[in-house]
Amino acid sequence: MKRRVAISILGTTLDMGRREDRWNRWRPNVGLCQQTGFFIDRVELIHDNHSDWLAKSIIGDIETVSPATEVRQRIINLKDPWDFSEVYTKLRDFSRDYDFDPDTEDYLVNITTGTHVAQICWFLLTEARIIPGRLLQLSPPRDREPGQDYAGTHRIIDLDLSRYDEIAKRFASERDDAASFLKSGISTRNAAFNRMIDEIERVVIRSTAPVLLTGPTGAGKSQLAKRIYELKKAQRKVTGPFVEVNCATLRGDQAMSALFGHIKGAFTGSAGERAGLLKSADKGVLFLDEIGELGADEQAMCLRAIEEKRFLPVGADKEVSADFQLLAGTNRDLRDAVQDGRFREDLFARLNLWTFQLPALRERKEDIEPNLDFELRRFLEREGQNVTFNKEARERYLVFATGAEAAWSANFRDLSASVTRMATLAPQGRITVDVVNDEIARLKNAWGGVPRMVAADHVILELLGGDAAAKLDLFDKAQLSAVLDVCVDHVSASAAGRALFANSRLDKKSSNDADRLTKYLARFGLKFEDIRDGRRS
Repeated sequence: MKRRVAISILGTTLDMGRREDRWNRWRPNVGLCQQTGFFIDRVELIHDNHSDWLAKSIIGDIETVSPATEVRQRIINLKDPWDFSEVYTKLRDFSRDYDFDPDTEDYLVNITTGTHVAQICWFLLTEARIIPGRLLQLSPPRDREPGQDYAGTHRIIDLDLSRYDEIAKRFASERDDAASFLKSGISTRNAAFNRMIDEIERVVIRSTAPVLLTGPTGAGKSQLAKRIYELKKAQRKVTGPFVEVNCATLRGDQAMSALFGHIKGAFTGSAGERAGLLKSADKGVLFLDEIGELGADEQAMCLRAIEEKRFLPVGADKEVSADFQLLAGTNRDLRDAVQDGRFREDLFARLNLWTFQLPALRERKEDIEPNLDFELRRFLEREGQNVTFNKEARERYLVFATGAEAAWSANFRDLSASVTRMATLAPQGRITVDVVNDEIARLKNAWGGVPRMVAADHVILELLGGDAAAKLDLFDKAQLSAVLDVCVDHVSASAAGRALFANSRLDKKSSNDADRLTKYLARFGLKFEDIRDGRRS
């Protein structure tokens, strides 16, 4: 059994008592050692030099009521026991220097005595696990019977709040509410996505570190970034604005000015000063979407702004500061960009502390139905019209939407546009089978209206040109079409390689799927990035 050790401050008021009547009043540090069935093996009694006489008196009385209890005097001198900085520093130093042995001893920190400042400090040190123990609270006796001692009662406060059912339920409810908020109130059914949202909720509430959101275009990165900001603002974690910029739109000399601002006369045409987006996001959240599109100079400046919260506007000789939390988004694999020298390794390392991959809509087909209802609610809010499906139409649409024919190439943007079209065309606010059938035809046409292999053939023609494509053997053309079909579905060469070589890679002791794919494409003079860009254009 572990030895029970109490850490307690001498109460210069509560522990005080005239010698002749000291047993006729409640004294916390004496009562501590009088608790029935709660033996204290050792007391670490903290006091200053001026209270040494009182400490010795209390130690003598503890020896009377509990002879087997050891008491050690610990001297901590305070100039001002109500100065938070001084008290916390002294108690923290005591705690760090103390030789705790939680394997053999159970530590209790008495918060009954000492100033309110000391009690708060005890709580902080215990909650932070600098003191590996629990809090102890003593109370005087309420109704004392004649002849009964003044031991009073005790209560142990365990800071593991999960042990308190009502508090745990409340915390769980608040976490659920926050996660639902990040999902815009959509009851998503995909287990992996829900786990990711739960983790994002914990990270953004507890941390101010950069967060990197990856995933294909239309997967919801921008929407999630806005919800993260709104959650942090509701939790009073930020007070400033949400500033969003698509880095793909920043080009040339204007990129530095847009991000970091400029002074008057910094360059031709700069008639006035410009604060810049980073400064505008002070005390708030900055979302740099498509961060992989930033130029080398902008990347270097961003890294310093993230780490030091300071940067130099264009043309200025004096730095400015901005304290913001960075959210970044990309539909590319930044690891590949680092390897190719297109993205700074140190900036990627700074962003990669918290990285979350948002799945494509086709990977979350079970979430299409709840998102369908969400889009109808958004249409009602936007247009003031309540539109619903009839039963047959809803079933028809969901069969198509969750089936193999649905490409959802633009992910949730496709779904949102599809619902908007059906709701707009719905007769008397009721989406019918005819409306659904027309929309399915429209989507198929938008996605190419031809088998995916034929669509890949068009990509070959666009990428290689007519002469080179015509020289391909049917075998090479069929194989290349299949490879391109996979490439356009994945955000990186690594991800595409894993899909293409899923079986053969298991037989290899070591494999580099991205390298195998890169070498294959190089035979045709192609790069993975060319395929992605060609698909988007």
